[in-house]
Amino acid sequence: MPDDILPFSSAFPEATEADWLREVEKALKGKGAETLTRKTADGLGIKALYRESDFAGAGDPLGSPGAAPFLRGKTAAPDKWLPWDIRQAFAHPSPEQTNAEILRDLERGVSSIELRTDGTGANGVQLCTADDFAAALRGVDTSIAAVALDSGRGLGTRTAGLLGQWAEGTGHAAELKADFNMDPLGALAKTGRIEGGLDAAFAKVGALSKALAEAFPSANLLRIDATLVHEAGGSEAQELGALIASAIDTLRRIDGALDAKTAAGRIVFAVALDANYGVGIAKLRAARRLWARCLDALGFEAAPMRLQAITSARMLTKYDPWTNMLRNTSAAFAGAVGGADILTVRAFNEALGLPEELGRRIARNTQIIAMEESQLGRVADATGGAWFTEALADDLAMAAWAEFQRIETEGGFAGSLMAGRFQARVAAVRDARAKDVARRKIPLTGVSEYPLLEEIAAPVAEVTAPKAKAVTDAGLKHFVKALPVAGKDAVAAALEPVRLAAPFEALRGAAARAVRPPAVFLATLGSLAEFTARADFARNLFAAGGIASKEPPVPPRTTAELAAAFKASGCTLAVLCSTDKIYAAEASAAAGALKTAGALRVWLAGKHEGDGIDANIFAGADVIHILELAQAELGVSA
Repeated sequence: MPDDILPFSSAFPEATEADWLREVEKALKGKGAETLTRKTADGLGIKALYRESDFAGAGDPLGSPGAAPFLRGKTAAPDKWLPWDIRQAFAHPSPEQTNAEILRDLERGVSSIELRTDGTGANGVQLCTADDFAAALRGVDTSIAAVALDSGRGLGTRTAGLLGQWAEGTGHAAELKADFNMDPLGALAKTGRIEGGLDAAFAKVGALSKALAEAFPSANLLRIDATLVHEAGGSEAQELGALIASAIDTLRRIDGALDAKTAAGRIVFAVALDANYGVGIAKLRAARRLWARCLDALGFEAAPMRLQAITSARMLTKYDPWTNMLRNTSAAFAGAVGGADILTVRAFNEALGLPEELGRRIARNTQIIAMEESQLGRVADATGGAWFTEALADDLAMAAWAEFQRIETEGGFAGSLMAGRFQARVAAVRDARAKDVARRKIPLTGVSEYPLLEEIAAPVAEVTAPKAKAVTDAGLKHFVKALPVAGKDAVAAALEPVRLAAPFEALRGAAARAVRPPAVFLATLGSLAEFTARADFARNLFAAGGIASKEPPVPPRTTAELAAAFKASGCTLAVLCSTDKIYAAEASAAAGALKTAGALRVWLAGKHEGDGIDANIFAGADVIHILELAQAELGVSA
């Protein structure tokens, strides 16, 4: 509403940016606003304040939504009923059980399905024949609900062929909505091996893609999946650089069997989104910038980039898994506002095992609430022109383009993978982030911060492991009459997935298996007001490793009372908690009394050192290392 109609601002004195900066400097005790700048894993700065000078948005330099080169999304008028595709993943090993889950979820708001396939049944649905696909998809109208594949180890062309073979038998080939999602380079990065070599693999993918393109004109053929870079611990620029490098290398290798221009129009691009929704929105915008530049360089007509956003698996936790709902909601917000065409929200309990009905229900309802109640899809490109978003998207695009160019000099994405160079850069970022997690510079709520030792467990599906079955190549042979001759296997170090919480979870698991529940004694000195802050800090820190804290029933007034309370606790490890002033006067005497009472080791919350103090805990310390030492002292086996 114009300010001249209801002049709300008239009640406040006018303020300039200079006024704001002075107030910031005052609050920071003389430090400038630049000290508030934070760095991403790529070293990109995120400032506290953005202005027109950071991104000149007044002239609308990115064009309009729905207009070439589609930097602001594919449409200026989002679909009123379905502004993005709500895609649910299914992984129960039984095709029949999967079918029941699919039909139930489609009735309850899911708009497309993704089948995670695995012949062993350990990590997906056993879709080994066309009949298995028929069982899993019985009653699914594939002219309305798209079917996508997430194929297991080296099964991309086999499962794609089987899906195509089944779809031909439905009599609705022309209307089939499907994402066959073949991705040979993604399979190499994920599994570390392509049987028969890359030339044979791409010859099969090309020949099958050509046949599927003719048979199913509404289907997408390829997926360039960069989520595996994120899940392996990579940075945003590495993920986007790999996304573009993999796409270009795929087009380069498939050209001849299938026209590269045709292939480029049948690609789904997949990226991961975590709980940092500001960075997530910028990542989606940067991806569109990068692909538009590639299409222009290739001389292809500008076309919208079909983006699938998948919520991060590496951010999910096993302990206090209910907080994963909040993480997923933040990521889903980024996908909805950032303009993802397809959004897949992982179940909050996925880290614990195979999600059951509750996990899938929360996942789909997170999107439905965002879409229908929060109405996030009502406005096209809602963040367009925002100085922070656009500036960070530009920075990410430039950093990703540099990574892409580096990969190209290493022989393209396949060459870089087989030489191990890309994996080494990802590992460097992963290891640096792991150190920040260990020091709690990157906090994990419910795990490294505010852990709850007596938590309510989340349910998972009970599954009996099935017998492994071979996935037939009958579907592939149905479309490709002459399979290429296999050569030497292509081999690379796999990009192994990680979870940020895993080191803390391992410690919690070891503590839970201990014969005697591990505990430490909080040896408090002084008054409640004096020791509470550091006692809370110590309690929180040790709980992150599954170690409970025992405290005196009343604050001890003397070292004798402290020693007596320690002895009554039955603990062998004590942690002094108080202020620096009290430490200087009483810490050494208290440590001596505790050791006389049977303490094997005395720790101190803070950085004070003195006689009898064996170790310290403090903000910024390596908490993983501290907890490993504490567990060893308490007799907890790893």
